[in-house]
Amino acid sequence: MMEKLLIICVFVGIIHMIETLAYSVRLAGLKTRKLVVALSLFNIIVIVSRTANMVQAPLTGKLGDAVQSKEDFPVLLHQLQTILLAASIGTIAGALLIPSFVSIFSRMISHLEVAGSVPKMMKNITSIHTLEKAKKHVKRPRWIMLSQLRIGGVPKRLLLLNLMATTIYTVGVLSTLYASTLEPTLSKSILMSSGLINGLAMITLAVFVDPQVAILTEKVMKGESTKQSMNKMVGTLVISRLCGTVCAQILLVPAALYIAWICKLIP
Repeated sequence: MMEKLLIICVFVGIIHMIETLAYSVRLAGLKTRKLVVALSLFNIIVIVSRTANMVQAPLTGKLGDAVQSKEDFPVLLHQLQTILLAASIGTIAGALLIPSFVSIFSRMISHLEVAGSVPKMMKNITSIHTLEKAKKHVKRPRWIMLSQLRIGGVPKRLLLLNLMATTIYTVGVLSTLYASTLEPTLSKSILMSSGLINGLAMITLAVFVDPQVAILTEKVMKGESTKQSMNKMVGTLVISRLCGTVCAQILLVPAALYIAWICKLIP
């Protein structure tokens, strides 16, 4: 069981690391002045996240299947909390990798323009010579970057909405899994509600968060705003995302109880 939990944690960490790095894609696009290409190229990396999610989902479901009695509830709860901890660790890893990612991803955009296609680009960048040159693009995060991340200039409502969406997205599936073990007679309806919960998080991000980030990106592209303001927004969004994964720990049990209660009310 420990091996299975470790595998789940690794996949969850990768998923949240990639989703954290997604904030910095626009920085690479601004650096190269190739924003559309950057967003398109990042979709390839997103495939890794989607694949990891497809693998870990049934494995996580198996944790719930292992619950045979009420005595197993504390074990399952500890496992779910460990998975949420992996989400926070993955977010921190993604935040630390942002400076290196922006530099390396910018080079990938240049390679794509030269190669003309993704397969040719992958062939070029996986050569030993190219991989050796990539070392110089690895950058250590500096404390001065953190000191510049003051909330001033970044809408507090945007950060709050990002935090809420991250919390819901992070805890949604795990809380429904825990709720289904608390109310086994309603397990099917509870598990089916996970899509609705995650859908609310996606709607929040798509309607309220992403458009504001896109507007600021366009202003920077046109010279109406500075790159520093974009760096600040990305940094504060990453911090609010990390806070969202922490809030997910707190809301795991209350969310499970609430989901179970709602499903009981459904006729």
